[in-house]
Amino acid sequence: MNRPRVLLADDHTMILAGLRSLMESDFDLVGTVEDGRALLEAAAQLKPDVIMLDISMPLLNGIEAARQLRRIVPQSKIIFLTMHGDVGYVKEAFRVGASGYLLKCSAASELATAIHEVMKGHTYVTPLVTRDMMESFLEPSDQPEKLPNRLTPRQREVLQLVAEGHSNKEIAAILKVSTKTVEFHKYNLMQALGIHTTAELTQYAMRHGYI
Repeated sequence: MNRPRVLLADDHTMILAGLRSLMESDFDLVGTVEDGRALLEAAAQLKPDVIMLDISMPLLNGIEAARQLRRIVPQSKIIFLTMHGDVGYVKEAFRVGASGYLLKCSAASELATAIHEVMKGHTYVTPLVTRDMMESFLEPSDQPEKLPNRLTPRQREVLQLVAEGHSNKEIAAILKVSTKTVEFHKYNLMQALGIHTTAELTQYAMRHGYI
């Protein structure tokens, strides 16, 4: 039986090194990347069986990356490995196509278990959040989602990049569009949210988990 081919994405070099040492005896680690946009490029090129990624990543967060990965590499299984144990993040992760969800404080043995389970077509959620998640699904809530869906995908991308402190020119280069296009999206973004300054955009992004 072929060993699953795994692509790792996390913006902390030490965590990537630790994951590599834990996993390389059982899986083929085809690559490691440190931001969401590098992940999209690597996934398109490598077409791994499993993509293990964090939620909090620069340039493009893991939730937004997963949305695009479902289109770019629909055959790849997505497992989140993150510090975010809030039920809202878990629900959003599965809504955008995840097959597994682990916390960075999960037992090391869960890494292999999660990969084997998703390769069988199953889902895997660490026991650290399963109870809270099930209660959340059973009980209706008026709380807003951590990552609201009222914005377009491009607006969400621009929001994160603005909040990370990139200039319009830098954002244009990252997204491979014109500066005027960035200004257009930023204007529409502010209109949609009723926000008038970059500082307010940054605060909004922090409250809703974009950075």
